Amino acid sequence: MRIHVLALNDVLDTGLAAVLDAFAFANALAEMHGISSVRFKTKVVGLRETVTTAQGLNVPVTSAVRAQKPDAVVMPAVNRIMPKPLVQMLASGEVREAGAVLRKWSERGALAAAACVGTFVLAEAALLDGKEATTTWWLAPLFRERYPHVRLDESKIIVQSNTVVTAGAALSHLDLALTLIRRADPALADLTGKYLMADVRNSQAAYAIPGHVVHGDPLVHKFERWARQRLAEGFSLDQAAAELATSKRTLARRMQGVLGKSPLEYLQDLRIERAVHLLTTGRASVDQIAAEVGYAEGVTLRALLRRKLGRGVREIRRNL
Repeated sequence: MRIHVLALNDVLDTGLAAVLDAFAFANALAEMHGISSVRFKTKVVGLRETVTTAQGLNVPVTSAVRAQKPDAVVMPAVNRIMPKPLVQMLASGEVREAGAVLRKWSERGALAAAACVGTFVLAEAALLDGKEATTTWWLAPLFRERYPHVRLDESKIIVQSNTVVTAGAALSHLDLALTLIRRADPALADLTGKYLMADVRNSQAAYAIPGHVVHGDPLVHKFERWARQRLAEGFSLDQAAAELATSKRTLARRMQGVLGKSPLEYLQDLRIERAVHLLTTGRASVDQIAAEVGYAEGVTLRALLRRKLGRGVREIRRNL
C-alpha cells in the first residue's frame, strides 16, 4: 500500500512522527509474523524542497506535484491551533497548492486522510462536502462556520467513508494511522496498537472541555455562564431565553449553529464536566454528585457518563 504523507511548513512534529512510526512498526511486525501480503510504502511529500516542522526540524521531501499517485494520502496537522492563525494559514498559497494536489489524487482514486487541523485542509479542498467528518474538538465552531456542507461530529475520534478518513485532536494522528492499517489488515492493526500501547478510543467527548471550545458568539457565552450557575436546577428553555433577553428560537439556532448542540445537550455536557471533576477530586457519593449537577438519582448520572464518555464511575475515578 503506497502512502504519501503530505507535510506543509510548520507541520506538527508529533503528528508527522506518529503517522510514520505507526506504519514503520506495522511493517516490522508484519515481517516478524510472516504477513507477506501487507507492506506500507510511506513517502513524505511536500510542495517545496524541504519542510520545516513546528519545532524547527528540516525534513527533506519528495515533490508532491511530481509524485506518483498514492493509494492513500495523509494530511498531518500544521501548528495553527487557534482560529486567527489557522484562518490566515488556510488563505495561503501553500494550502491552495495542497488542495489542488489532494483533489487530483482523490479524483484518481486515492483515499484522503487527515487529523486535527489537517482536516481543515481537506475541507478547503472541498473533499469533505456532503460527507460526515470530525475535527479537533475546540475548533469545531470555526469548522462548522466555514464548511456548512460538511456533516461535522466532533465527538468522534475517527470518521471514515470509502474515500475519506478524518481524525480528531493532535494525538488522534496515531488513531488515524491505525485505522488505515486496519483497513489493510485488522489483526496487524491490533498488534501494532498493542506494541505502541495505543488504546482503542472512539470518542473525543472524554477529553473535550465545554468552556474551552473556541468561538466568538456572545449569546452562546452568556448561555454557558447562565447554565453553569444553575447546574443543580431543572432546565427550562423558556426561562433561559427570557433571562438572556432572547427568543427560544434564536437561542436554539445560535447554539446549534456554533456548537452543533441544543441548549439542553450543551447543559448536559456542562453537567458531565462538573460531575467528572467531583468524581476525581473528592469522595462524595454518586448520588450526592448527581444531585449537585441536576439529576435526581445516581443511576441517571451513571448511565449518562457511560453513554457520553464510554466509561463508568469506577473507571473515571481510577483513570482520570
